[in-house]
Amino acid sequence: DAVLAGNTVLYGATGGQLFIAGRVGERFMVRNSGATAVVEGTGDHTCEYMTGGTCVVLGPFGYNLGAGMTGGQAFVFDPDGLLAARLNPQLVEASKLDDPQAAELRFLLERHRELTGSPRAASMLEDWDATLRSFWRVAPVGEVARIERANQNVIGAAR
Repeated sequence: DAVLAGNTVLYGATGGQLFIAGRVGERFMVRNSGATAVVEGTGDHTCEYMTGGTCVVLGPFGYNLGAGMTGGQAFVFDPDGLLAARLNPQLVEASKLDDPQAAELRFLLERHRELTGSPRAASMLEDWDATLRSFWRVAPVGEVARIERANQNVIGAAR
């Protein structure tokens, strides 16, 4: 559980990938618009004002996760049921993963294990069904409705 990267890592990132077999400090991926990262714990304010990209948190996380988030997604491992109390429900919502999201998460965990040698990722992948039950996807409130409206507008414009 060593903190391997300090505060404000990937602040304003527009792309790239980061895999850390350890924890990061506060304000991780704030204002991120396109980077993908897998870490094994975070401080407070993770994914604050995030507009795009993907964050995977495999361990402990702080308060205010996803505050002001308008895009992107975070996959959060929460075996102790702490996530609901650490989110602002007016801004983001947590939901269980559907099959394509679970496949994306598994791919990222496999890549994390491959690149970092993470024992945590290896253990999670060994008992994937149990691991998946403790994961939540955090995204902006109403994301699905916005996507459906956008798709209807595109279909309507094509007619």
